[in-house]
Amino acid sequence: MIIVRLNRPEFEYDIHSLVKAFYPKQDVSVTAEEKTYEEPAVWEMQLSYLDNSIRIAWWENGEEAAHELPGREFSVDFSDRSAVKNTLKQNLYEMLSGYTGESLPWGTLTGIRPTKIPMKLLEERADRDAIASYMKETYFASDEKIRLSIDIAERELKLLSKIDYENGYSLYIGIPFCPTTCLYCSFTSYPLSAWAKRVDAYLDALEHEIDYVAVKFAGKRLNAIYIGGGTPTTLEPYQLDRLIRKIKCSFDLSDCLEFTVEAGRPDSITREKLLVLRRHGISRISINPQTMKDETLRLIGRHHTVEQTRESFLLARELGFDNINMDLILGLPGEDLTDVRRTMEQIRELKPDNITVHSLALKRAARLNMFKENYKDYRMVNTQEHMELVASCAREMGLSPYYLYRQKSMAGNLENVGYAAHGKAGVYNILIMEEKQTIVACGAGSITKRVSSDGRIERCENVKDVALYIEKIDEMIDRKRRLLGGKY
Repeated sequence: MIIVRLNRPEFEYDIHSLVKAFYPKQDVSVTAEEKTYEEPAVWEMQLSYLDNSIRIAWWENGEEAAHELPGREFSVDFSDRSAVKNTLKQNLYEMLSGYTGESLPWGTLTGIRPTKIPMKLLEERADRDAIASYMKETYFASDEKIRLSIDIAERELKLLSKIDYENGYSLYIGIPFCPTTCLYCSFTSYPLSAWAKRVDAYLDALEHEIDYVAVKFAGKRLNAIYIGGGTPTTLEPYQLDRLIRKIKCSFDLSDCLEFTVEAGRPDSITREKLLVLRRHGISRISINPQTMKDETLRLIGRHHTVEQTRESFLLARELGFDNINMDLILGLPGEDLTDVRRTMEQIRELKPDNITVHSLALKRAARLNMFKENYKDYRMVNTQEHMELVASCAREMGLSPYYLYRQKSMAGNLENVGYAAHGKAGVYNILIMEEKQTIVACGAGSITKRVSSDGRIERCENVKDVALYIEKIDEMIDRKRRLLGGKY
């Protein structure tokens, strides 16, 4: 365990994220409260905010006595909160890096949207060299990550030039059912076996919410639609048809650049379901293996095989889908660089139009984290070498990186990257990351983000529990009404 004590609450999240990045396997407590801990600390830190400076003292807890480590004090101007945060993180980073002998690929950057920094600077007409220098000096990011984030920001700007921020919006529809719950998953999802008899009731409530959104946004331009989950293809063919018909009848799609359905799990995909999607002109689907190793698939609770992944993908191609994404996860239990290489060799044979590469993130609510003692014999490793291997394979497939985001507790303190063939980049993926346009979300566990003309972002959430969502659908609509304004 690691304990960081503060003399007053300030920047707790930033401190916790940075310490956790250096010590991913340790519990980290950052608090201004007086607390006692049963678990012994590897080291402790006292961080004090003074009148015009910040002082950091820390000590290592040995068997005999506490051993003091080199501390520091540095001047700050508390009237500039952003500058104080950067200075604090820079000094903390230097101390931790010197103590551990390690550096982090993204330096002091702990947020989930690192491309926002180069995006803003590009919009202000800064050149690549100036952006790179700023990110190096301010955040200590590596040259590789700086280059990646600027490359992606440049591509995003070109893609977003087609988007109407002021009069446009995008739509997310959540289907919170899955064949099974994966070991690493913390998303809102429910095993279909327990909810099969209530799916139609869920769709009834969802249609009611869609009706509100359709009227509220009747004068706006709908730019992208994403049906996600969960696993939307857990729906029966008639239910998929019902949902997509409802969307197409309720909204004007003449400005819609992309309509994605996350087919997801190969064990949920059938010819009949794909035909429904094809008949409705769905422009983009996902078929997500996560890995092409059967042993790992069994371990993480995905009840499909590598062969089923191939069969589902080839069936989708046969039916005419020409924009197929495949999700992969690096850092899965027991997998090493050789396993990743084998997965990429098999993905290359299929030639998907997009691949989205996730670094495993151990979320608090995931079974892999809650019952981690059961999996202590499985190494979970992700390194820059893994990421470079995937990036190299993507280039060989003619795919370029087009969006990037990060999550807390990621394996290797790395990132998630989307790669796409020319003209096949996922518009919705960029919009959800860059937060430049309102995204209205319908369904259990979904979150609507309203982006104002001044860039301010406001959110409202739907309840995660499916039964509560069905029961309280009018309350969910009232939440949107309060967020979006107006009488309807």
